[in-house]
Amino acid sequence: MHKREKIIQAIVEQGVLPLYYHPDETTSIRVLETLYESGIRVVEYTNRGKLALKNFKSLQKLAGKKFRDLILGLGTVLDSKMVSKGIEAGADFLVSPGYSDIIYKACLEQNIFWIPGCMTPSDLIQARESGISLVKLFPGNTIGPGFVKSVKEVFPDLLFMPTGGVNNDNLQDWFRAGVSAVGIGSNLITKFIMENKEFDFLKANTKELILQIAAIRSSI
Repeated sequence: MHKREKIIQAIVEQGVLPLYYHPDETTSIRVLETLYESGIRVVEYTNRGKLALKNFKSLQKLAGKKFRDLILGLGTVLDSKMVSKGIEAGADFLVSPGYSDIIYKACLEQNIFWIPGCMTPSDLIQARESGISLVKLFPGNTIGPGFVKSVKEVFPDLLFMPTGGVNNDNLQDWFRAGVSAVGIGSNLITKFIMENKEFDFLKANTKELILQIAAIRSSI
């Protein structure tokens, strides 16, 4: 199986892509360890601060030693320079909040899997024309599950992953609308958890989330 297909399969099977950033390296490491202990095998670390790349390298180093089956991506990639920096830092895949031909070409040239953000049918057409099969719907709280229901028949080849505003209350609505996975950041890895080092709480919530997704899928 090609690496691209392997990553897509891992995200879809997991049903959720947890994403986070914290400026403190130790906190970033503890979150990753907790997610892994909870059964998570694909994680996105977002490029949302000056220390993001430095911390990401530390996370990759840890994964290389302790979590060999972990797939670790870099999120919030906004330009081709960050594509190169992400690859240099050891990213297994890259995620952007929007679609960009420049980023697409840079990822293609440097042979790294990219998940673009899409918000309109025009974005989805561009993604489809580029041969992309998994798209991030962003911001999810603005688009809503109704968008997926409306476009799914028009784009049967695309796999949808809403990110932004996804939580326990609307999880069922998203999966019933036809998404393949969801991206969850601050609604899972909350500010409270990171500030108060409540990693047992994170573990319990993550395990519960995995079970909830499995139950929703079995009921559809």
